[in-house]
Amino acid sequence: MSRFTDDHVSAWREEGFAIVPGFFFEEEIAPLRQDYERRYGTRGDSDGQAVTRRAENGGVLGEFRERQFKNIDTLPYEGSIELNLISLHPALIEFAKALLGVPAVQLYQSHTWAKFTGETDYDQDFHCDFGNHTLLVPSDDPAHRAVDFIFYITDVTDEHGALHYVPKSVSEKILGPGRIGAADPDKQKALKAKESSAAGPAGTLVAHGIDTFHRGTNLTLQDGYRYTMTVGYKASGNEKIAYHVWQQHHGRDFGDILAHGSPEQLACLGIPLPGDDYWTERTLKLTNSRWPEWDMSPYFEAKGFAAKVFESKSI
Repeated sequence: MSRFTDDHVSAWREEGFAIVPGFFFEEEIAPLRQDYERRYGTRGDSDGQAVTRRAENGGVLGEFRERQFKNIDTLPYEGSIELNLISLHPALIEFAKALLGVPAVQLYQSHTWAKFTGETDYDQDFHCDFGNHTLLVPSDDPAHRAVDFIFYITDVTDEHGALHYVPKSVSEKILGPGRIGAADPDKQKALKAKESSAAGPAGTLVAHGIDTFHRGTNLTLQDGYRYTMTVGYKASGNEKIAYHVWQQHHGRDFGDILAHGSPEQLACLGIPLPGDDYWTERTLKLTNSRWPEWDMSPYFEAKGFAAKVFESKSI
């Protein structure tokens, strides 16, 4: 069964946001929660007074601060195979295809994020995310756009700093059609007066566009914390959108992902499908030599070659 509906697709295309409670099942989320607990703990390293100290020292509410992005890691993760493959979940891939209206997509962003009450001031102004995803502006054609997914590993209420957003139809009434910036304080105030909360239980998936207005909010629950993951998809071959460069992390081990991912999942990382012109006897054997734990039988079979790696693993 599909985990999303046509209404979710329409909501994303028309309003820039679609919220799907229960997209991920508890048995899919539970292993991830354990990974987060081992990696980040359940309590930040502040004394809970970071927001107060910042205000007393003349800080400005709504600023982006480095500590907001402190507890972030990038694929591949030091954790379970469940954690490493969740951003390549088949249902997530299918949803991305439906939203963008394309037959094939690529994963271009995947990071974990943990926030803790009092560790910093998480309150932000309303903004769009396209600025660090493209040198251009979001396209008029959904096929050339991108979708950002945020999903909840823990329950995320407003006390846990739920993301707040303004649907496109509302923001356009305030800012005018096509506006992608809102620096004016009066515009910020007007947007906040119309904001909605993306709060939801663990397993909730939030899909939003990189040209839709949203903002982070503060955690207010005593000893509160929230675990989320941010995942970005674009149409395969769309060079106008980018974030992570997977090969930049060559020193980190992609072995588990390659060994457990399906050809369709690995294609979302830019690995050609079996039968692609890239695959020759030489490139197949060399790739298999580089990643000997990866069962490349489907790739060899699609080309009619025997699956046998080179003797030397040094390439």
